[in-house]
Amino acid sequence: MEEYAYVLDYLAQGSSGGGSFRGKEPVCFALGDEEFKLFELAPKPGAAINIGDRVYIGKDASLRTVIDHVKRRIGPSELTHGAVAELEYCVTSIVTANQARFVRFFNEAGPISMRKHLLEELPGLGKKTMESILKDRTANGHFADLADLAARTGVKAPEKLLASRIVLEITDNGQKRYLFVSK
Repeated sequence: MEEYAYVLDYLAQGSSGGGSFRGKEPVCFALGDEEFKLFELAPKPGAAINIGDRVYIGKDASLRTVIDHVKRRIGPSELTHGAVAELEYCVTSIVTANQARFVRFFNEAGPISMRKHLLEELPGLGKKTMESILKDRTANGHFADLADLAARTGVKAPEKLLASRIVLEITDNGQKRYLFVSK
């Protein structure tokens, strides 16, 4: 269950979709920071909301200072163009804020089959880089954080590799494996 979400887009005048106007009530589109679920949220009247804000959406109503309630869970095709544009930035923020969770992936990833390794599922990470990560991990132990990973293996911006994979899992329903997104 998602407790917090990042605001991807805020429509103060409500949204229109499917050819019919849904009303004049404000609406937020948000991304959960644990399971990467997409939501349509109803903000509290007069709440100051900015794109990129981390807001509480959990069950405890006393902690919900900005969001009144979760309207519904949505699919990627229901996002506004603005929300889609913000998606990678928000995912990168989540990865950076929760480095221990994502470094664990690099520290524990193993082979999928005789020919493929789980690290190869990251877009832009090829066999040579994967071998460099595995060799360094074996020789020097686990990576402490993303900066340690980058310094020891030469992987530039590992948070962007992770964010690209997560965005792919959110937007492409045809994925064979889901490494980070809960479906």
